[in-house]
Amino acid sequence: MGETVRRRLHQTRFESDQHEATLALLLAASQLREALDTACQGHGITRGQYNVLRILRGAHPRGYPRCDIAKRMLERSPDVTRLIDRLEGRGFIERLGSAEDRRLSIARITRKGLTLLERMHPQVSAVTERLASRLSAAEAAELTRLCERVLVGFEDEPSELGHGTGRGTQGVER
Repeated sequence: MGETVRRRLHQTRFESDQHEATLALLLAASQLREALDTACQGHGITRGQYNVLRILRGAHPRGYPRCDIAKRMLERSPDVTRLIDRLEGRGFIERLGSAEDRRLSIARITRKGLTLLERMHPQVSAVTERLASRLSAAEAAELTRLCERVLVGFEDEPSELGHGTGRGTQGVER
């Protein structure tokens, strides 16, 4: 079935079609992450920092508190505060006190952060274009639909190992 997966893993047999699909999905995600890592490294930031900047650009000019940024991240980060600190230290974001709750600080993207995202756009778009060159619009829609089905199965369920997903299921065992 998946010759590229079999060749890449030097493996000819899998436990099931679902096992092979899991490995194929992990390999594809790894390739996309590597391409995005390269685009980010060329601008001196990490993929996680890029994700925070994109989140804050979407909330520009009002910004978000740390907990809202964490909820929106593509990959959960145990230390969003450190990501924010580094971005603030480089002038890509600023933190302001919340008028409603003095315990909260609101992170907002700065002009410098917006400029960085504009400079990064061609390299990041190239990753999407590589995907577009391999998938038709209908195939991309089908891939999204299939990924949605996979995600729905994991959204609020604890893993088989008894570890939660970070969404209120921590420590729940089956």
